[in-house]
Amino acid sequence: MVTDIGTRSRCACERQAIGAWPRKISSIILREGGLTMVECFRATSLRKFVLPSLVLAGVIGFGFFDSVPVFAQEAVEAAAEAVAEAPAEEAVEEADLGVGYALDNAILFFCAVLVLFMQAGFAMVEAGLNSAKNTVNILSKNVMDLAVGALLFFAIGFGLMYPDSYAEPSVAGNGYFGFGGTGIYETSDVERTFSPQVDWFFQAVFAATAATIVSGAVAGRMKFTAYLVYSALLTGLIYPIAGYWKWGGGWLAEMGFQDFAGSAVVHAVGGFAGLAGAIILGPRIGRFSADGKSVPLPGHNITFAALGVFILWVGWYGFNPGSQLAFQGTGDIDATVMIAVNTTLAAAAGALISTILSWGMFGKPDLTMSLNGALGGLVGITACCDAFTNGMSIVVGGVAGALVLLGVIMLDKAKIDDPVGAWPVHGLCGVWGCMALGILPNKHLASGDTSFVTQLIGTASYCVWAFGLMLALFVVLKAAGMLRVSPEEEQAGLDVSEHGMHAYPSDAIAGGAVSV
Repeated sequence: MVTDIGTRSRCACERQAIGAWPRKISSIILREGGLTMVECFRATSLRKFVLPSLVLAGVIGFGFFDSVPVFAQEAVEAAAEAVAEAPAEEAVEEADLGVGYALDNAILFFCAVLVLFMQAGFAMVEAGLNSAKNTVNILSKNVMDLAVGALLFFAIGFGLMYPDSYAEPSVAGNGYFGFGGTGIYETSDVERTFSPQVDWFFQAVFAATAATIVSGAVAGRMKFTAYLVYSALLTGLIYPIAGYWKWGGGWLAEMGFQDFAGSAVVHAVGGFAGLAGAIILGPRIGRFSADGKSVPLPGHNITFAALGVFILWVGWYGFNPGSQLAFQGTGDIDATVMIAVNTTLAAAAGALISTILSWGMFGKPDLTMSLNGALGGLVGITACCDAFTNGMSIVVGGVAGALVLLGVIMLDKAKIDDPVGAWPVHGLCGVWGCMALGILPNKHLASGDTSFVTQLIGTASYCVWAFGLMLALFVVLKAAGMLRVSPEEEQAGLDVSEHGMHAYPSDAIAGGAVSV
Protein backbone atom coordinates (compact mmCIF):
# COMPACT_ATOMS: atom_id res chain seq x y z
CA MET A 1 0.00 0.00 0.00
CA VAL A 2 1.30 3.47 -0.87
CA THR A 3 2.05 5.60 2.19
CA ASP A 4 1.26 9.29 2.06
CA ILE A 5 4.45 11.34 1.92
CA GLY A 6 3.02 14.03 4.18
CA THR A 7 2.16 11.40 6.80
CA ARG A 8 5.68 9.99 6.70
CA SER A 9 7.18 13.45 7.17
CA ARG A 10 4.84 14.37 9.98
CA CYS A 11 5.61 11.11 11.88
CA ALA A 12 9.33 11.74 11.54
CA CYS A 13 8.95 15.23 12.99
CA GLU A 14 7.01 13.85 15.94
CA ARG A 15 9.71 11.27 16.63
CA GLN A 16 12.34 13.97 16.61
CA ALA A 17 10.33 16.15 19.00
CA ILE A 18 9.70 13.29 21.47
CA GLY A 19 13.35 12.24 21.44
CA ALA A 20 14.57 15.80 21.97
CA TRP A 21 12.91 16.32 25.39
CA PRO A 22 15.09 13.87 27.46
CA ARG A 23 18.20 15.24 25.73
CA LYS A 24 17.29 18.77 26.82
CA ILE A 25 16.94 17.61 30.45
CA SER A 26 20.32 15.85 30.24
CA SER A 27 21.95 18.97 28.85
CA ILE A 28 20.67 20.90 31.87
CA ILE A 29 21.96 18.39 34.42
CA LEU A 30 25.30 17.49 32.80
CA ARG A 31 27.85 20.04 31.81
CA GLU A 32 31.59 20.05 31.32
CA GLY A 33 33.30 21.03 34.51
CA GLY A 34 30.44 19.99 36.86
CA LEU A 35 27.15 21.60 37.99
CA THR A 36 26.71 25.04 39.44
CA MET A 37 24.41 25.70 42.42
CA VAL A 38 21.90 27.38 40.15
CA GLU A 39 21.95 24.39 37.77
CA CYS A 40 21.48 21.97 40.67
CA PHE A 41 18.53 24.03 41.83
CA ARG A 42 17.06 24.04 38.35
CA ALA A 43 17.56 20.31 37.95
CA THR A 44 16.08 19.60 41.41
CA SER A 45 13.17 21.91 40.71
CA LEU A 46 12.64 20.17 37.43
CA ARG A 47 12.45 16.76 39.15
CA LYS A 48 10.03 18.16 41.67
CA PHE A 49 7.94 19.44 38.81
CA VAL A 50 8.07 16.26 36.77
CA LEU A 51 7.00 13.81 39.49
CA PRO A 52 3.79 15.66 40.44
CA SER A 53 3.06 16.06 36.76
CA LEU A 54 3.20 12.31 36.25
CA VAL A 55 0.82 11.77 39.18
CA LEU A 56 -1.55 14.37 37.78
CA ALA A 57 -1.39 12.72 34.36
CA GLY A 58 -2.34 9.42 35.96
CA VAL A 59 -5.38 10.95 37.61
CA ILE A 60 -6.46 12.56 34.36
CA GLY A 61 -5.89 9.23 32.64
CA PHE A 62 -8.27 7.44 34.98
CA GLY A 63 -10.83 10.15 34.32
CA PHE A 64 -10.27 9.71 30.58
CA PHE A 65 -10.73 5.94 30.63
CA ASP A 66 -13.86 6.52 32.69
CA SER A 67 -15.42 7.98 29.58
CA VAL A 68 -13.94 5.43 27.19
CA PRO A 69 -17.20 3.83 25.96
CA VAL A 70 -18.03 6.84 23.80
CA PHE A 71 -14.60 6.85 22.21
CA ALA A 72 -14.54 3.08 21.90
CA GLN A 73 -17.76 3.20 19.95
CA GLU A 74 -16.22 5.74 17.60
CA ALA A 75 -13.17 3.52 17.27
CA VAL A 76 -15.35 0.55 16.31
CA GLU A 77 -17.14 2.67 13.71
CA ALA A 78 -13.81 3.88 12.34
CA ALA A 79 -12.58 0.29 12.10
CA ALA A 80 -15.74 -0.70 10.25
CA GLU A 81 -15.21 2.17 7.81
CA ALA A 82 -11.61 1.09 7.29
CA VAL A 83 -12.76 -2.44 6.47
CA ALA A 84 -15.33 -1.05 4.05
CA GLU A 85 -12.68 1.08 2.33
CA ALA A 86 -10.21 -1.81 2.05
CA PRO A 87 -11.65 -3.20 -1.24
CA ALA A 88 -11.45 0.25 -2.83
CA GLU A 89 -7.84 0.54 -1.71
CA GLU A 90 -7.09 -2.87 -3.17
CA ALA A 91 -8.73 -1.79 -6.43
CA VAL A 92 -6.34 1.16 -6.61
CA GLU A 93 -3.44 -1.22 -6.13
CA GLU A 94 -4.76 -3.48 -8.89
CA ALA A 95 -4.81 -0.47 -11.25
CA ASP A 96 -1.01 -0.35 -11.09
CA LEU A 97 0.00 -1.65 -14.51
CA GLY A 98 3.38 -2.86 -13.36
CA VAL A 99 7.02 -2.48 -14.24
CA GLY A 100 6.48 -3.20 -17.94
CA TYR A 101 4.10 -0.27 -18.27
CA ALA A 102 6.53 1.99 -16.43
CA LEU A 103 9.44 0.85 -18.61
CA ASP A 104 7.58 1.44 -21.89
CA ASN A 105 6.49 4.91 -20.81
CA ALA A 106 9.90 5.89 -19.45
CA ILE A 107 11.73 4.87 -22.63
CA LEU A 108 9.17 6.55 -24.87
CA PHE A 109 9.49 9.73 -22.81
CA PHE A 110 13.27 9.62 -23.19
CA CYS A 111 12.92 9.10 -26.96
CA ALA A 112 10.56 12.08 -27.16
CA VAL A 113 13.17 14.22 -25.40
CA LEU A 114 15.75 13.13 -28.00
CA VAL A 115 13.38 14.14 -30.81
CA LEU A 116 12.74 17.45 -29.06
CA PHE A 117 16.50 18.03 -28.92
CA MET A 118 16.57 17.70 -32.71
CA GLN A 119 15.15 21.24 -32.80
CA ALA A 120 18.58 22.41 -31.63
CA GLY A 121 20.18 20.44 -34.43
CA PHE A 122 17.92 21.94 -37.08
CA ALA A 123 18.58 25.44 -35.71
CA MET A 124 22.35 25.00 -35.90
CA VAL A 125 22.34 23.46 -39.38
CA GLU A 126 20.11 26.18 -40.78
CA ALA A 127 21.96 29.02 -39.07
CA GLY A 128 25.37 27.67 -40.05
CA LEU A 129 24.48 27.24 -43.73
CA ASN A 130 23.04 30.76 -44.03
CA SER A 131 24.36 34.29 -43.76
CA ALA A 132 25.25 35.62 -40.31
CA LYS A 133 22.82 38.51 -40.80
CA ASN A 134 19.87 36.06 -40.72
CA THR A 135 20.87 34.02 -37.66
CA VAL A 136 18.42 35.58 -35.19
CA ASN A 137 15.58 35.14 -37.66
CA ILE A 138 16.36 31.45 -38.18
CA LEU A 139 16.65 30.77 -34.46
CA SER A 140 13.39 32.61 -33.82
CA LYS A 141 11.58 30.50 -36.39
CA ASN A 142 12.83 27.30 -34.80
CA VAL A 143 11.68 28.43 -31.37
CA MET A 144 8.25 29.37 -32.71
CA ASP A 145 7.90 26.08 -34.56
CA LEU A 146 8.08 24.29 -31.24
CA ALA A 147 6.06 26.82 -29.25
CA VAL A 148 3.23 27.30 -31.74
CA GLY A 149 3.31 23.66 -32.75
CA ALA A 150 3.01 22.31 -29.20
CA LEU A 151 0.05 24.55 -28.35
CA LEU A 152 -1.85 23.92 -31.59
CA PHE A 153 -1.14 20.20 -31.49
CA PHE A 154 -2.58 20.19 -27.98
CA ALA A 155 -5.62 22.26 -28.97
CA ILE A 156 -6.65 20.48 -32.18
CA GLY A 157 -3.79 18.55 -33.78
CA PHE A 158 -3.84 15.51 -31.53
CA GLY A 159 -7.60 15.20 -31.90
CA LEU A 160 -7.27 15.34 -35.69
CA MET A 161 -4.50 12.76 -35.79
CA TYR A 162 -6.01 10.23 -33.38
CA PRO A 163 -9.77 10.84 -33.33
CA ASP A 164 -10.63 7.27 -32.40
CA SER A 165 -8.59 7.47 -29.20
CA TYR A 166 -11.20 9.77 -27.67
CA ALA A 167 -14.15 8.18 -25.87
CA GLU A 168 -16.68 10.43 -27.61
CA PRO A 169 -15.08 11.95 -30.73
CA SER A 170 -16.59 15.17 -32.05
CA VAL A 171 -16.31 13.80 -35.59
CA ALA A 172 -15.79 10.05 -35.91
CA GLY A 173 -12.93 9.12 -38.22
CA ASN A 174 -13.98 8.01 -41.70
CA GLY A 175 -10.52 7.12 -42.98
CA TYR A 176 -9.83 10.57 -44.39
CA PHE A 177 -10.83 12.93 -41.58
CA GLY A 178 -11.92 12.85 -37.97
CA PHE A 179 -11.73 14.95 -34.85
CA GLY A 180 -11.65 13.45 -31.39
CA GLY A 181 -11.75 16.72 -29.47
CA THR A 182 -9.45 19.28 -27.90
CA GLY A 183 -6.67 18.50 -25.47
CA ILE A 184 -5.47 14.99 -24.62
CA TYR A 185 -7.78 12.01 -24.48
CA GLU A 186 -8.36 10.21 -21.19
CA THR A 187 -8.55 6.49 -20.56
CA SER A 188 -8.78 4.06 -17.65
CA ASP A 189 -8.16 1.01 -19.81
CA VAL A 190 -6.03 -1.40 -17.78
CA GLU A 191 -4.76 -2.92 -21.03
CA ARG A 192 -3.30 0.35 -22.30
CA THR A 193 0.36 0.48 -23.28
CA PHE A 194 1.04 4.17 -22.74
CA SER A 195 -0.09 7.07 -20.64
CA PRO A 196 -2.05 9.49 -22.86
CA GLN A 197 0.29 12.23 -21.67
CA VAL A 198 3.47 10.60 -22.98
CA ASP A 199 1.59 9.58 -26.13
CA TRP A 200 0.80 13.24 -26.82
CA PHE A 201 4.34 14.37 -26.00
CA PHE A 202 5.93 11.90 -28.41
CA GLN A 203 3.57 12.86 -31.24
CA ALA A 204 3.85 16.60 -30.58
CA VAL A 205 7.62 16.69 -31.06
CA PHE A 206 7.18 14.85 -34.37
CA ALA A 207 4.79 17.60 -35.49
CA ALA A 208 7.32 20.28 -34.57
CA THR A 209 9.96 18.43 -36.59
CA ALA A 210 7.80 18.46 -39.71
CA ALA A 211 7.30 22.22 -39.35
CA THR A 212 10.91 23.21 -38.82
CA ILE A 213 12.09 21.48 -42.00
CA VAL A 214 10.64 24.36 -44.01
CA SER A 215 12.60 27.00 -42.11
CA GLY A 216 15.83 26.29 -43.98
CA ALA A 217 14.22 26.22 -47.42
CA VAL A 218 12.77 29.75 -47.07
CA ALA A 219 15.64 31.31 -45.12
CA GLY A 220 16.82 34.84 -45.81
CA ARG A 221 13.76 36.36 -47.48
CA MET A 222 10.43 35.40 -45.84
CA LYS A 223 8.62 37.70 -43.43
CA PHE A 224 8.44 36.40 -39.89
CA THR A 225 4.66 36.86 -39.69
CA ALA A 226 4.17 34.83 -42.87
CA TYR A 227 6.28 32.05 -41.42
CA LEU A 228 4.17 31.99 -38.27
CA VAL A 229 1.03 31.59 -40.38
CA TYR A 230 2.61 28.71 -42.27
CA SER A 231 3.88 27.01 -39.10
CA ALA A 232 0.48 27.22 -37.43
CA LEU A 233 -1.32 25.74 -40.44
CA LEU A 234 1.14 22.87 -40.86
CA THR A 235 1.27 21.75 -37.22
CA GLY A 236 -2.39 22.41 -36.49
CA LEU A 237 -4.02 21.01 -39.62
CA ILE A 238 -1.91 19.68 -42.50
CA TYR A 239 0.42 17.37 -40.58
CA PRO A 240 -2.18 15.93 -38.16
CA ILE A 241 -4.56 15.00 -40.98
CA ALA A 242 -1.69 13.42 -42.92
CA GLY A 243 -0.66 11.53 -39.79
CA TYR A 244 -4.19 10.23 -39.33
CA TRP A 245 -4.17 8.62 -42.77
CA LYS A 246 -1.38 6.26 -41.73
CA TRP A 247 -0.77 6.29 -37.97
CA GLY A 248 -4.31 7.08 -36.85
CA GLY A 249 -5.86 4.13 -38.68
CA GLY A 250 -6.93 6.03 -41.81
CA TRP A 251 -7.28 4.99 -45.41
CA LEU A 252 -3.57 4.46 -46.06
CA ALA A 253 -3.24 2.23 -43.01
CA GLU A 254 -6.15 0.14 -44.26
CA MET A 255 -4.55 -0.07 -47.69
CA GLY A 256 -1.34 -1.47 -46.19
CA PHE A 257 0.94 1.52 -46.81
CA GLN A 258 4.14 1.25 -44.77
CA ASP A 259 6.01 4.17 -43.20
CA PHE A 260 7.50 3.08 -39.90
CA ALA A 261 8.73 6.39 -38.45
CA GLY A 262 7.81 9.02 -41.01
CA SER A 263 9.88 9.27 -44.20
CA ALA A 264 6.72 10.47 -45.92
CA VAL A 265 4.40 11.37 -43.03
CA VAL A 266 6.97 13.73 -41.46
CA HIS A 267 9.87 14.38 -43.82
CA ALA A 268 8.25 14.38 -47.24
CA VAL A 269 5.43 16.56 -45.87
CA GLY A 270 7.98 19.07 -44.55
CA GLY A 271 10.23 18.80 -47.60
CA PHE A 272 7.50 19.39 -50.17
CA ALA A 273 5.99 22.20 -48.10
CA GLY A 274 9.44 23.81 -48.15
CA LEU A 275 9.69 23.31 -51.92
CA ALA A 276 6.39 25.16 -52.41
CA GLY A 277 7.66 28.02 -50.28
CA ALA A 278 10.98 28.26 -52.12
CA ILE A 279 9.21 28.34 -55.52
CA ILE A 280 6.72 31.08 -54.62
CA LEU A 281 9.27 33.17 -52.72
CA GLY A 282 11.86 33.09 -55.49
CA PRO A 283 15.62 32.98 -54.97
CA ARG A 284 17.65 35.19 -52.65
CA ILE A 285 19.20 38.29 -54.18
CA GLY A 286 22.41 37.29 -55.96
CA ARG A 287 21.74 33.55 -55.86
CA PHE A 288 21.56 33.34 -59.67
CA SER A 289 23.29 35.59 -62.18
CA ALA A 290 21.49 37.52 -64.89
CA ASP A 291 22.15 34.75 -67.39
CA GLY A 292 20.82 32.10 -64.98
CA LYS A 293 24.06 30.67 -63.67
CA SER A 294 24.18 29.38 -60.11
CA VAL A 295 26.12 31.59 -57.71
CA PRO A 296 26.82 29.86 -54.37
CA LEU A 297 26.13 31.87 -51.23
CA PRO A 298 28.23 30.08 -48.59
CA GLY A 299 27.04 29.73 -45.04
CA HIS A 300 28.75 31.75 -42.33
CA ASN A 301 29.61 28.93 -39.90
CA ILE A 302 30.25 25.39 -41.08
CA THR A 303 31.16 24.42 -37.52
CA PHE A 304 27.58 25.12 -36.44
CA ALA A 305 26.27 23.11 -39.38
CA ALA A 306 28.46 20.09 -38.59
CA LEU A 307 27.57 20.16 -34.90
CA GLY A 308 23.90 20.46 -35.83
CA VAL A 309 24.11 17.33 -37.99
CA PHE A 310 25.69 15.38 -35.13
CA ILE A 311 22.88 16.52 -32.83
CA LEU A 312 20.30 15.44 -35.40
CA TRP A 313 22.02 12.08 -35.82
CA VAL A 314 21.82 11.45 -32.07
CA GLY A 315 18.23 12.70 -31.98
CA TRP A 316 17.31 10.19 -34.66
CA TYR A 317 17.78 7.42 -32.10
CA GLY A 318 14.66 8.78 -30.46
CA PHE A 319 12.92 9.17 -33.82
CA ASN A 320 13.44 5.68 -35.25
CA PRO A 321 13.97 3.29 -32.32
CA GLY A 322 11.36 5.19 -30.32
CA SER A 323 8.78 4.42 -33.00
CA GLN A 324 8.98 0.76 -31.99
CA LEU A 325 6.59 1.88 -29.18
CA ALA A 326 7.24 -1.26 -27.09
CA PHE A 327 10.41 -2.11 -25.20
CA GLN A 328 9.77 -4.56 -22.37
CA GLY A 329 9.82 -7.87 -24.25
CA THR A 330 12.80 -9.69 -25.72
CA GLY A 331 11.47 -9.36 -29.26
CA ASP A 332 10.71 -5.68 -28.76
CA ILE A 333 14.14 -4.74 -27.48
CA ASP A 334 15.83 -6.84 -30.17
CA ALA A 335 13.84 -4.95 -32.79
CA THR A 336 14.68 -1.61 -31.14
CA VAL A 337 18.43 -2.10 -31.23
CA MET A 338 18.28 -3.50 -34.78
CA ILE A 339 16.48 -0.31 -35.82
CA ALA A 340 19.22 1.73 -34.13
CA VAL A 341 21.93 -0.18 -36.00
CA ASN A 342 20.11 0.16 -39.34
CA THR A 343 19.76 3.89 -38.69
CA THR A 344 23.50 4.18 -38.03
CA LEU A 345 24.52 2.21 -41.10
CA ALA A 346 22.23 4.17 -43.43
CA ALA A 347 23.51 7.52 -42.18
CA ALA A 348 27.13 6.40 -42.55
CA ALA A 349 26.51 5.12 -46.09
CA GLY A 350 24.72 8.32 -47.07
CA ALA A 351 27.57 10.50 -45.84
CA LEU A 352 30.23 8.37 -47.58
CA ILE A 353 28.47 8.11 -50.95
CA SER A 354 27.63 11.80 -51.03
CA THR A 355 31.26 12.65 -50.22
CA ILE A 356 32.66 10.37 -52.92
CA LEU A 357 30.28 11.64 -55.61
CA SER A 358 30.78 15.34 -54.79
CA TRP A 359 34.55 14.79 -54.66
CA GLY A 360 34.46 13.25 -58.12
CA MET A 361 32.23 15.98 -59.59
CA PHE A 362 33.79 19.08 -58.00
CA GLY A 363 37.39 17.95 -57.51
CA LYS A 364 37.29 18.45 -53.72
CA PRO A 365 35.38 16.70 -50.92
CA ASP A 366 32.51 19.03 -49.99
CA LEU A 367 31.73 18.89 -46.26
CA THR A 368 28.25 20.32 -46.73
CA MET A 369 27.45 17.49 -49.12
CA SER A 370 28.81 14.97 -46.61
CA LEU A 371 26.61 16.43 -43.88
CA ASN A 372 23.50 16.46 -46.03
CA GLY A 373 24.34 12.95 -47.24
CA ALA A 374 24.24 11.71 -43.66
CA LEU A 375 20.90 13.42 -43.12
CA GLY A 376 19.60 11.96 -46.38
CA GLY A 377 20.55 8.48 -45.22
CA LEU A 378 18.73 9.07 -41.93
CA VAL A 379 15.59 10.28 -43.69
CA GLY A 380 15.66 7.42 -46.19
CA ILE A 381 15.91 4.67 -43.58
CA THR A 382 13.20 6.21 -41.37
CA ALA A 383 10.33 4.53 -43.24
CA CYS A 384 11.94 1.12 -43.41
CA CYS A 385 14.39 0.74 -40.51
CA ASP A 386 12.25 -2.06 -39.07
CA ALA A 387 11.96 -4.03 -42.30
CA PHE A 388 15.44 -4.29 -43.83
CA THR A 389 18.49 -6.27 -42.88
CA ASN A 390 21.64 -4.45 -41.86
CA GLY A 391 23.12 -4.93 -45.32
CA MET A 392 20.07 -3.58 -47.13
CA SER A 393 20.04 -0.57 -44.81
CA ILE A 394 23.45 0.36 -46.19
CA VAL A 395 21.99 0.20 -49.69
CA VAL A 396 19.06 2.43 -48.70
CA GLY A 397 21.38 4.97 -47.09
CA GLY A 398 23.83 4.95 -49.99
CA VAL A 399 21.10 5.61 -52.55
CA ALA A 400 19.78 8.43 -50.35
CA GLY A 401 23.26 10.00 -50.26
CA ALA A 402 23.35 9.98 -54.07
CA LEU A 403 19.83 11.44 -54.26
CA VAL A 404 20.90 14.39 -52.09
CA LEU A 405 23.51 15.41 -54.65
CA LEU A 406 21.08 14.80 -57.52
CA GLY A 407 18.42 16.90 -55.79
CA VAL A 408 20.77 19.84 -55.30
CA ILE A 409 21.68 19.76 -58.99
CA MET A 410 18.00 19.56 -59.99
CA LEU A 411 17.15 22.64 -57.93
CA ASP A 412 20.05 24.58 -59.43
CA LYS A 413 18.92 23.69 -62.96
CA ALA A 414 15.37 24.81 -62.12
CA LYS A 415 16.69 28.02 -60.46
CA ILE A 416 14.99 27.17 -57.19
CA ASP A 417 16.83 28.48 -54.14
CA ASP A 418 16.88 26.09 -51.18
CA PRO A 419 19.69 27.39 -48.93
CA VAL A 420 20.11 24.25 -46.80
CA GLY A 421 18.94 21.53 -49.20
CA ALA A 422 15.72 20.83 -47.32
CA TRP A 423 13.93 19.36 -50.33
CA PRO A 424 16.76 17.04 -51.48
CA VAL A 425 17.27 15.76 -47.92
CA HIS A 426 13.72 15.55 -46.61
CA GLY A 427 11.53 15.59 -49.70
CA LEU A 428 13.45 13.46 -52.18
CA CYS A 429 14.99 11.07 -49.64
CA GLY A 430 11.64 10.82 -47.85
CA VAL A 431 10.07 9.62 -51.09
CA TRP A 432 12.92 7.15 -51.59
CA GLY A 433 12.56 5.70 -48.08
CA CYS A 434 8.93 4.76 -48.67
CA MET A 435 9.42 3.58 -52.23
CA ALA A 436 12.34 1.37 -51.19
CA LEU A 437 9.80 -0.77 -49.34
CA GLY A 438 8.11 -1.47 -52.65
CA ILE A 439 11.34 -2.09 -54.58
CA LEU A 440 14.00 -3.76 -52.44
CA PRO A 441 13.47 -7.12 -50.68
CA ASN A 442 12.13 -6.66 -47.14
CA LYS A 443 9.78 -8.35 -44.69
CA HIS A 444 6.71 -6.24 -45.59
CA LEU A 445 7.06 -6.98 -49.29
CA ALA A 446 7.74 -10.65 -48.64
CA SER A 447 4.66 -11.05 -46.46
CA GLY A 448 2.41 -9.21 -48.89
CA ASP A 449 1.62 -6.45 -46.40
CA THR A 450 2.45 -3.86 -49.06
CA SER A 451 3.39 -3.56 -52.72
CA PHE A 452 5.06 -1.13 -55.11
CA VAL A 453 1.69 0.31 -56.12
CA THR A 454 0.56 0.74 -52.51
CA GLN A 455 3.77 2.54 -51.60
CA LEU A 456 3.52 4.74 -54.68
CA ILE A 457 -0.06 5.77 -53.92
CA GLY A 458 0.71 6.56 -50.29
CA THR A 459 3.92 8.46 -50.98
CA ALA A 460 2.41 10.49 -53.81
CA SER A 461 -0.59 11.35 -51.64
CA TYR A 462 1.61 12.92 -48.96
CA CYS A 463 3.66 14.88 -51.48
CA VAL A 464 0.61 16.25 -53.29
CA TRP A 465 -1.20 17.02 -50.02
CA ALA A 466 1.64 19.05 -48.52
CA PHE A 467 2.85 20.71 -51.72
CA GLY A 468 -0.63 21.62 -52.98
CA LEU A 469 -1.92 23.17 -49.76
CA MET A 470 1.30 25.02 -48.99
CA LEU A 471 1.54 26.31 -52.56
CA ALA A 472 -1.97 27.74 -52.22
CA LEU A 473 -1.13 29.32 -48.86
CA PHE A 474 2.07 30.95 -50.11
CA VAL A 475 0.30 32.28 -53.21
CA VAL A 476 -2.35 33.91 -51.03
CA LEU A 477 0.27 35.41 -48.70
CA LYS A 478 2.22 36.75 -51.68
CA ALA A 479 -0.89 38.31 -53.20
CA ALA A 480 -1.60 40.01 -49.87
CA GLY A 481 1.95 41.41 -49.73
CA MET A 482 2.71 39.40 -46.58
CA LEU A 483 5.22 36.89 -47.90
CA ARG A 484 8.60 38.41 -48.78
CA VAL A 485 10.62 41.24 -47.26
CA SER A 486 11.73 44.17 -49.40
CA PRO A 487 15.11 44.07 -51.23
CA GLU A 488 16.50 46.63 -48.78
CA GLU A 489 15.45 44.57 -45.79
CA GLU A 490 16.86 41.41 -47.34
CA GLN A 491 20.24 43.00 -48.01
CA ALA A 492 20.43 44.46 -44.52
CA GLY A 493 19.52 41.07 -43.05
CA LEU A 494 16.38 39.79 -41.41
CA ASP A 495 17.97 40.02 -37.97
CA VAL A 496 17.83 43.81 -38.18
CA SER A 497 14.78 44.30 -40.40
CA GLU A 498 12.52 41.71 -38.74
CA HIS A 499 13.85 41.53 -35.18
CA GLY A 500 15.85 44.71 -34.59
CA MET A 501 18.90 42.91 -33.21
CA HIS A 502 22.18 41.27 -34.19
CA ALA A 503 23.33 37.73 -33.54
CA TYR A 504 26.95 38.87 -33.24
CA PRO A 505 28.12 42.14 -31.59
CA SER A 506 30.52 42.91 -34.46
CA ASP A 507 27.58 43.17 -36.86
CA ALA A 508 26.22 46.15 -34.98
CA ILE A 509 29.53 47.95 -35.52
CA ALA A 510 30.02 46.88 -39.14
CA GLY A 511 26.62 48.12 -40.27
CA GLY A 512 23.32 46.55 -41.24
CA ALA A 513 20.87 49.43 -41.21
CA VAL A 514 17.55 49.53 -43.00
CA SER A 515 16.60 52.74 -44.74
CA VAL A 516 13.21 54.07 -43.67
